[in-house]
Amino acid sequence: MHIESVVDDIRGLPASAERDAFLAFLRQTGAAALWRDDGGQHLTGSCFVFSPDLARVLLCFHRKGRFWVQFGGHLEPRDATIADTALREAREESGIEDLQLWSTEIVDLDRHELHGGFRCSAHWDIAFAAIADPDAALVVSDESEDLAWFAVGSLPRDTPEGLATRLRAAARAIARRRS
Repeated sequence: MHIESVVDDIRGLPASAERDAFLAFLRQTGAAALWRDDGGQHLTGSCFVFSPDLARVLLCFHRKGRFWVQFGGHLEPRDATIADTALREAREESGIEDLQLWSTEIVDLDRHELHGGFRCSAHWDIAFAAIADPDAALVVSDESEDLAWFAVGSLPRDTPEGLATRLRAAARAIARRRS
């Protein structure tokens, strides 16, 4: 994975404070932003897994974080792109082996501080989306305690701040692009 391709992908997003903050972080940090071993703050890739009608989202109860959240994690050398990271993590953490990204378009940017059992101080998360059948067989990974489908408009209490807003925005963006 090359930092230049990540910068190009983010630069191609509509102007926003989040986009500008990500670009500034990448200019300042360079290629070290790709790998967790090169600093306390780095990029991660995540995936919102929606039902085909975009009304529900599949979340995992994160063992370390103690909250319901989308699938995601650190970049690995075998990942050619951040989208590859997001898809790999979603497959590993949901057990849905044939899961495919809806698109390689970025649907969300989110920087979040980490506390507790995390070695990292902050993740600069780049999110993508996938569509899955709510009846697909699920397998809980070692990183989670549970998996469940939730109505996008009715998430459980234990979710990170802003997740509901980010999910609704991603679902609206997908719906607009579908029509």
